[in-house]
Amino acid sequence: MESMVLTILTISGAILLGAMSPGQSFILVARTAVASSRKAAMGSALGMGAGCLIFAAIALLGFHSVLTLVPWLYTILKTAGGLYLIWLAIKMFRRAGTPLTVDTSLAAEMSFGKAFITGLLTQLSNPNTAIVFGSIFAAILSHKIPVFLYIALPIIAFLIDLLCMDLLPMYFQPTNHATFI
Repeated sequence: MESMVLTILTISGAILLGAMSPGQSFILVARTAVASSRKAAMGSALGMGAGCLIFAAIALLGFHSVLTLVPWLYTILKTAGGLYLIWLAIKMFRRAGTPLTVDTSLAAEMSFGKAFITGLLTQLSNPNTAIVFGSIFAAILSHKIPVFLYIALPIIAFLIDLLCMDLLPMYFQPTNHATFI
């Protein structure tokens, strides 16, 4: 039991370090918090957390094994992720010459649902997330994984990522920061 607690804490620490490192997730949630409503930022943070939950579950179930058994799924995921990243890049390049401004009219345009989907798709299109979870689980877990970890670890990953991404809107939201403390 003691070693299982140490295993969970080690995995949680590794996931926390990954969630805290700046990347496309950080940029998306911070940008949404600044340019849109806090509710939209929370939606994108929740989408990011859901993406982590999915990747953690896939990694635990044996990402390589699943994709080996269903090779067309790998092609679909790779193609969809690539197309989404290209779409994001095109949007960024189109706006590259435009100075950054906070347009409050975006708050009404970005619904919670749209922000959630954007967060989820951003997380699922990030190959680093899959690699990180696969690496963490492969390095720390033994080949005999207790059944409860198949449920607990994805939930832990979700909560850690949600907590990290949830704190961003509190910091970047252009309102009274004292109300969030």
